This record gives sequence, C-alpha cells and structure tokens, in this order.
Amino acid sequence: MYAVAVKRDFVAQHFLIGGDWGVENELHSHHYQVEVQLAGVELNQHGYLVDIVDIEANLETLVTRYRDKALNDLPEFAGLNPSIEHFARIFCQMLAEGIQAPNLSAITVQMWENEIAWARFRLTVVGDQ
Repeated sequence: MYAVAVKRDFVAQHFLIGGDWGVENELHSHHYQVEVQLAGVELNQHGYLVDIVDIEANLETLVTRYRDKALNDLPEFAGLNPSIEHFARIFCQMLAEGIQAPNLSAITVQMWENEIAWARFRLTVVGDQ
C-alpha cells in the first residue's frame, strides 16, 4: 500500500467542558501540529497516489480555518468537548470532503497538541472521493 503525508502547524485555542480539568477549563492556546496521511493501493496515471499540491491546498484551507480561533466557537464543535480526539476526527472528515482521488483507501490525521500528546483518527474511504 502507498502512503503520502503532509504536515503543518498552527496555534488555536480551546477550553474543555463537562468536567473539572483545572486550568484546562479556561481558554488557552495550543501549538498544534497536524500530519495528514493518505493511503491507497494504486497510483494514478501520473504515478501519484494524490498530487501533493492538492493535499497542501486542502490542508492549508483547514489550517486557515482553525488558526488563531477558539475551537469552542466553531459550529463543528457545538455540543462537543473540544478534545484533541474530536479535533482529529473533525479535521480528517473535513479533509476527506476536499480531496478528490478515486484511488484512496484511507485518510489518517495525527494531531499533536504539544511535544508529547497526540491523537489520531483514521477514515476508511469507500467509493470515489
């Protein structure tokens, strides 16, 4: 299976809800790093799984959406604790909506909120994207 990945970083804010997590319940920033990995069995006619320029453009659109924003204020986090696990899933699903590649079988987003803590979400792709 082939895989191609692109990584970006950005700063965003959030505060946790639904429990007593001390200072995490107050608005604070994280320097997030996100790596998106696309996988599939076959390459296209150009020898690509997905054109990296396409991946970068879609990734930049999402990073721009979240950069310097409070996650709690965004509609996709309505009613959710803006945990890194939810963030990785939401980011992955939104990326999947933008990538048009019929040969993909999976998209994985791994997101770090600091140097030691990360979450990952893997989306199995069915049919044409």
